[in-house]
Amino acid sequence: MRTYTPKPGDADAQWHIIDATDVVLGRLASQTAALLRGKHKPTFVPHQDMGDHVIIINADKVTVTGDKASKKTYWRHSGFPGGIRSANFEQLMERHPTSAVEQAVKGMVPHNKLGAVQLKKLHVYAGSEHPHTAQKPKPYEISQVAQ
Repeated sequence: MRTYTPKPGDADAQWHIIDATDVVLGRLASQTAALLRGKHKPTFVPHQDMGDHVIIINADKVTVTGDKASKKTYWRHSGFPGGIRSANFEQLMERHPTSAVEQAVKGMVPHNKLGAVQLKKLHVYAGSEHPHTAQKPKPYEISQVAQ
């Protein structure tokens, strides 16, 4: 018997919507990355993009556990000497509320061209409004919320 290998045209991308209110950032990112990669499908292969589109709403209401709100540091660099900047989680959520979720998911997908293609299917919004109602996204429930 031959092994079935799905073709790139066999992927049927669905749309999922996740409400990030009171969800722990790491749990949200890991389950989102699994949806983006397509690991929840029986046709998953690691070398092809078989994943779905994911919409995350209320990204400004995501939580972190312990002291991470004040101690977790996000770094960025301008590329010039002395151009390093830092911000903790609270400061980042004030300036760019979607950035923390995007960076967490980015760290959990493959760091190659395939991961870049999969990240384009991630849509993160700070509020509860999103422009993807025409795609009829299905709600995806994350059962374990903040502790």
